[in-house]
Amino acid sequence: MEEPSENLSSDRVELRRWRMTDLDVLEQAIYESLDHLVPWMPWAASHGRQQTVDFLARSHDEWETRQAFGYAITSGATVIGSCGLHRRIGAGGLEIGYWIHPRWTGQGLATMAASGLVSQGFQLAGIDRIEIHHDAANPASGAVARRLGFTEIERIQVPEGPCAPGEVGIDVVWRMAEDQWRAGAPEHAQRAT
Repeated sequence: MEEPSENLSSDRVELRRWRMTDLDVLEQAIYESLDHLVPWMPWAASHGRQQTVDFLARSHDEWETRQAFGYAITSGATVIGSCGLHRRIGAGGLEIGYWIHPRWTGQGLATMAASGLVSQGFQLAGIDRIEIHHDAANPASGAVARRLGFTEIERIQVPEGPCAPGEVGIDVVWRMAEDQWRAGAPEHAQRAT
C-alpha cells in the first residue's frame, strides 16, 4: 500500500485525515491546549491562526507527496488532538508524533491513536521500523512508547539544545520493528474505515 487509509479506528478514538474545513476546530483545540503544548512543541509558543492555516495546507501537500500523513484525533465528533506518520528518519522508517488536548489526557487515548498509526504504518510498502522521538523531560510521550512495546534505542544530545521551554535537549528515540509489532500487536490496534 502506498498511502494509509484516510480514516482509522483504534479502540475509543477515530483518526481522520486533516481537512481545510477543520480550521476552526483545530484552532480551538490548539488554543485550549497551549499551556500543555508550549513546554514541548516549539511551534506552540508563537502559534496563531495563520500557522493553523499553514499546517492544514502543509498536511494536504505532504499527504499528496506521501511525505507525511496527518490525522485529527477525534472522540465522538470532537477533535481532541493531532497525530501523524512522518517520513523523516530515512528509508524504511516512519516517525510518529501526537498530542492530546489536556482535557482528554490520562485516559490512554494517545496510546490508542499511536497504536492505530503503527498498525497503519506497517501496512505501507517498504516500512520496516517506526520510531517515536521525544525530549527526555517529557515522560508522558515515553509512556506511550513503553505501553505499546517500543524499545528505547538511544538518547541523543540535540546539537542546537532545547527547542521548547520544557525541554532539556536530549532526544529519546524509541523503535518498533515490523516483526516485533506483528508478534505482539495490541488488541486495540486500528481498523481502517
